[in-house]
Amino acid sequence: MNAGSPSVPCPLRAAALASPEAAAVVSAGGVMSYAELDRRVSAAAVRLEQLGVGSRIALHLPKDERHLALVLAVIRAGGTACPVSTRLPPGGVAQLLERAACSVLISEDQRFLDAAVGLRKPNPRTLLEASEPPTGRPEPLEIPLDRPSTVVFTSGSTGAPKAALHTFGTHYYSALGSNTNIALAPGDRWLHSLPLYHVGGLSIVFRCLLAGATVVLPDPVLPLGRAIAALGATHVSLVPTQLLRLLREEADLEGIKAILLGGGPIPPYLVNEALSRGLPVHTSYGLTEMASQVTATPPGASLEELRTAGRPLPYREVSVSGEGEILVRGETLFAGYVEGAGINLPLDEDGWFHTRDLGELDADGYLRVRGRTDNMFVSGGENVQPEEIEAVLCRLEGVEEAVVVSVPDAEFGTRPVAFVRSSGVTGDLALALASSLPRFKIPVAFHQWEGAGGMKPDRVGLRERARRLGESAEEVPAREPSQPASNPSTSASTGLPQARPPWLHP
Repeated sequence: MNAGSPSVPCPLRAAALASPEAAAVVSAGGVMSYAELDRRVSAAAVRLEQLGVGSRIALHLPKDERHLALVLAVIRAGGTACPVSTRLPPGGVAQLLERAACSVLISEDQRFLDAAVGLRKPNPRTLLEASEPPTGRPEPLEIPLDRPSTVVFTSGSTGAPKAALHTFGTHYYSALGSNTNIALAPGDRWLHSLPLYHVGGLSIVFRCLLAGATVVLPDPVLPLGRAIAALGATHVSLVPTQLLRLLREEADLEGIKAILLGGGPIPPYLVNEALSRGLPVHTSYGLTEMASQVTATPPGASLEELRTAGRPLPYREVSVSGEGEILVRGETLFAGYVEGAGINLPLDEDGWFHTRDLGELDADGYLRVRGRTDNMFVSGGENVQPEEIEAVLCRLEGVEEAVVVSVPDAEFGTRPVAFVRSSGVTGDLALALASSLPRFKIPVAFHQWEGAGGMKPDRVGLRERARRLGESAEEVPAREPSQPASNPSTSASTGLPQARPPWLHP
């Protein structure tokens, strides 16, 4: 941090001074006012300072008001908060903490505490225990924009997660630009439907603090529609899987002012259905390295506009290289990847970050995302972009989600294989795709995609599963890429009779 660097008023303290009794957090446990949240954050920050803990502090906790308060307390104490996924095994968490050079772990799970060798481990309950209320009005508080504030781990869907360091300024400008596009004001309630260890989850908190709005923490076992109704949510961030589940609920969504969609390609049928129900949908494109949203559609966007990822928000810039790669920069750009004691910020000579996402900007500045360069593979000398196949699959009746990965092939090098979530598919998917795709892009097998949907598909894991399934399948004569399966009563990869829908590989 540079001496005399620009600073801004702490959004939490500013909201607590402006409207101390306004709701800052609403959960199944009740309502916490801005004054109370500010008091708890300050008390925990003082205890962290008294303990003399290091600069990077990992938080491995369930998503609740305590976790939220501790993230803010670490930042207020001048530390860097590193929220860690609760889905990882202890060994996986230990590896991430080493990569991010964390010196402290705040957790209540003894398995993870035991795995974190050599780290300080303060008790979260001790940090958050009640303290005497302050006597008098708290003073305004300034936070330097260049203060390191969070480390967010990338999804790692195509490789090992990276530790992206963000300053307070990147989160601040991310929230400021988002609130310019999607209005947020005191009294509004944003449902916190994403993990706190994901940049999208952190961004919800910063948006609400900056606007003096309310963070709504739903019961994790409660369906989205019921949570929205029970807690009076007005805004919600969703990935496509969550929107699909919400639409299935037939919930009362009259009070919703905005639904922000992100986290990957959004099937057109989902946008169509949401619009048919009169829902205020915003499509977007973002990434961890840009503190969440980069582009988004405005209120009242047309169907054609909603089939894009929108236009760049304030404080962001977007360009597309001659090779079709999306480039980004601006006030929301991260400070670099933490690599032990060092930080690596991989920018080109003009300051652009190369996202490895493919896309194009139209004449009106709307971005269309085509896929990732990491996912592209070559089959028989032809380039195959999995996202193109996935988009066509998701247009077929009954297909809810699809992921295409590559598997080794002795003759063609690699071949595409699809994993599909469905409801009522009755035809042969290979034949259905033949009218829309070149034959070399038609998957040689279709597998049922099981398990819960996450923020992004685990392509590495699915690729390995496809390889194992292929090895266990009965040997059949190799088929030219130009010859899709033609028997609607057989599997596209094995030719075995199927008792279930013909596209479904057991």
